[in-house]
Amino acid sequence: MSMIRDLRAAVRPLRRGDRDPHPYDGTRAAGGSAVVDCAVYREGHRDSHSLGPSAALRTVRSENRGFVWIGLHEPTEEEFAEIAREYGLHPLAVEDAVHAHQRPKLERYDDSLFTVLKTVHYVEHAELTSTSEVVETGEVMCFTGRDYIITVRHGGQGSLRALRHRLQEDPDLLAKGPSAVLHAIADQTVDGYLAVADAVQDDIDEVEIDVFSEAGNRRRGGDAGRIYQLKREVLEFKRAVSPLLRPMQQLSERPMRLIDPEVQKYFRDVADHLARVNEQVLGFDDLLNSILQANLAQATVAQNEDMRKITSWAAIFAVPTMIAGIYGMNFTYMPELEWRYGYPTVLALTAAICAAIHRGFKRNGWL
Repeated sequence: MSMIRDLRAAVRPLRRGDRDPHPYDGTRAAGGSAVVDCAVYREGHRDSHSLGPSAALRTVRSENRGFVWIGLHEPTEEEFAEIAREYGLHPLAVEDAVHAHQRPKLERYDDSLFTVLKTVHYVEHAELTSTSEVVETGEVMCFTGRDYIITVRHGGQGSLRALRHRLQEDPDLLAKGPSAVLHAIADQTVDGYLAVADAVQDDIDEVEIDVFSEAGNRRRGGDAGRIYQLKREVLEFKRAVSPLLRPMQQLSERPMRLIDPEVQKYFRDVADHLARVNEQVLGFDDLLNSILQANLAQATVAQNEDMRKITSWAAIFAVPTMIAGIYGMNFTYMPELEWRYGYPTVLALTAAICAAIHRGFKRNGWL
């Protein structure tokens, strides 16, 4: 149990409001190299020498101890080609890593594992509108071998620099090898999902309160745009979470040559948290469907009330219209036509009939 606490402490993601102690975001400068960081680790300690990817691999294999951790950010085919050749990476995996936009997955090759993780970042906003961006996604791809781990990031979020520093503060974890780094990345990614899920829950609660409030009833369906936008953002969140369930189960349940047995059982903790987030996201979708249906029902009820009022007033105005139509036909012999008080009497009778109809509609709740 102490090891799992150490693992979780080392890979704790930044929560909302936290400040990254390492402000460098791990992305390349304009015109810079795609290699964000490259280091050799022996028994959990980082080698102080600065080495390139090829030299680092030769050093590790000549000494037959330690491993290399290379961090890349959005490399081009040309930039990744030499590293892929030196490390013997599979061409299909390399193509996926360069072009990105992959589903979360785990693929096993002869001497390496290729893992794709979707990172999710919550976009802060002062007010949720029908065009607000709620979640922003990126990708982290990991090539895990016996003596190396290569991480390829796409997008401006999900920097691993702070994670690298936290792991370096606990050599016992890094001494477990590349699989410990893979676990740390997966754990940080999934814990990031938990933080985003809590933030999205707040947005859904806000929309729900607005829909069922008196102000929301007066808007008569005006919240539908915000609800649809939230549904789109939740769908994007779901695409990052749901496909990752099977890869995490494979990493936690199936013995793998490249995963340290001591580390593998701690992937179960990641899989459990991922399952919890997946349930939350599915619940979000169902809840938003219910809120949308309630919002549309409110709009329908409001429209029905309007139609009843229009119908009631049309019925009331039909009486004077009918009487005026009859007397407007200009026949010679018409009731009370020659009577001195005929005109005010007809007006009074018309008003009385209209008042009676109005009272009836009022008592029935139509007006």
